[in-house]
Amino acid sequence: MTKGVSVSSTEPGNRADPPPSADGEVERTRTLHFNEDWAATIVGLLLLTLVLIGAVPQGLVP
Repeated sequence: MTKGVSVSSTEPGNRADPPPSADGEVERTRTLHFNEDWAATIVGLLLLTLVLIGAVPQGLVP
């Protein structure tokens, strides 16, 4: 049998479940996390697409 460490969801650093709402049910919300890394990825892919389809003039592409 392997001995492991039990991790509780209430320890610091772990997300705990949201508190129950007035009617006793737990509300679950879904959020979109969009940071500068994803923005740079999307812009880079857009620029690559524009170059590959020829929408960017030849003088702008090194």
